[in-house]
Amino acid sequence: MPSPMIVSRRWMVTTIAALAIFAQSAAAMAREAPGSFADLAEKLLPAVVNISTTQTIKNPERVPEMPQFPPGSPFEDFFKEFLERQTRPDAAPKRATSLGSGFIIDAGGYVVTNNHVIADADEITVTLHDDTTHKATLVGRDSKTDLAVLKIDPGKKALVAVPWGNSDDSRIGDWVLAIGNPFGLGGTVTAGIVSARARDINAGPYDDFIQTDASINRGNSGGPLFNSTGEVVGINTAIFSPSGGSIGIGFAIPASLAKPVIDDLKQFGRTRRGWLGVRIQSLDPELAESMGLSESKGALVASINADGPAAKAKLKPGDVILKFDGRDITEMRKLPRIVAETAIGKKTPVEIWRDGKRMTLDVAVGELPEEPEEVAKAPEKPQTQAQGQVVPGTGMTVSPLNPALRERFGLEDDTVGLVVTDVKDGAAADKGIKPGDVVIEAGNKPVRNPADLIKAVEAAKASSQKFLLLRVENPQALRYVALPLAESKKK
Repeated sequence: MPSPMIVSRRWMVTTIAALAIFAQSAAAMAREAPGSFADLAEKLLPAVVNISTTQTIKNPERVPEMPQFPPGSPFEDFFKEFLERQTRPDAAPKRATSLGSGFIIDAGGYVVTNNHVIADADEITVTLHDDTTHKATLVGRDSKTDLAVLKIDPGKKALVAVPWGNSDDSRIGDWVLAIGNPFGLGGTVTAGIVSARARDINAGPYDDFIQTDASINRGNSGGPLFNSTGEVVGINTAIFSPSGGSIGIGFAIPASLAKPVIDDLKQFGRTRRGWLGVRIQSLDPELAESMGLSESKGALVASINADGPAAKAKLKPGDVILKFDGRDITEMRKLPRIVAETAIGKKTPVEIWRDGKRMTLDVAVGELPEEPEEVAKAPEKPQTQAQGQVVPGTGMTVSPLNPALRERFGLEDDTVGLVVTDVKDGAAADKGIKPGDVVIEAGNKPVRNPADLIKAVEAAKASSQKFLLLRVENPQALRYVALPLAESKKK
């Protein structure tokens, strides 16, 4: 056995060696941090532009109400004269202006910005870094991703363009540089790091924002977010701030999402997106358990467009999409973006969970059609006394459909199932089931009379299931619900 002195010396040698390695790593990391962004900023600033828009606001047709003043008040004549001046027919229309940022992506004069920067604009002006101005035409825009492409004619002037980078390679902690035109001051550079990835801020269906602490203020919208090599990895779009100014929480559209959209807008003037033809919902642990899944990952198919690609590939409501084109669907919100980015017409493998087992279907991705007009919500009918039969242990009363109930709840003639006529405190209410909802299936079997549903509940309890899977429809949505059951009977 070695002496304590030898052990101590070995420990000291090992510790010193470890400290030396750590010091070398720290020194290397310190060398990677730039001492200055001056050279990079000088190179990139000429590609970043200021965008100003003008919008004509017509005189209001409705005259604002006159404020109430005490009789004889001097303010009465003042406001009367002011309102008459503002609303007279021959008054000149007002012109509103706004400012934003953008950047040049090729020498031909194409400029990228946010859609909200140029929305409703009558005139768009692009001001270059050398203060020369150009009238811009709108090539195309996409409200879902808040992106727009403009075109200017630079004449013989040589434009400086910036390249796209791969935002998928950006890591939390990487240096980034934001350039824009905050508050109309002109080209302004701020630096920070990537604070987070894949942020969903409920801005649109394809949210996948890069979060950064590089200062982004009003007027920065549409400006580029650069990596340390001068490539565009994001488009500055939004901030989180109680005051309206930067508090170090800014969001940028990643280049990997923006570039395909920009390419489509340049080529077609619109965005062409992949389309599966399904309505999906999140898979919570209760739904996953009721379907025999060990994890609540994937996108649950609630309904299928009758003429869509999914229907042609034999997908069914109740299928859980686990993988699309080899990419894991870890959460529901990822699927729309992955499908949208897939080439139209591509035959794509889709791995699903159906009836307790995995299977793979091939789907030919279609093109997302124009959004249909919104169907007006049926007016609410006056409530009448609940009718039907109570489903024990659920707190809900259901009834077969008849003309009176269809009229009462605004249901279509082709709707089938059991309509919920009343809901008391209980499992159904906890899951958001309301009067007017229609239960179509229970345990993946159709229900057409209350006895069908009661039998399904009793069978689930007898087999010690914790939840009963219901398929529920209303005029706004079709979804699956994992209905909690009362304490199950033991076999």
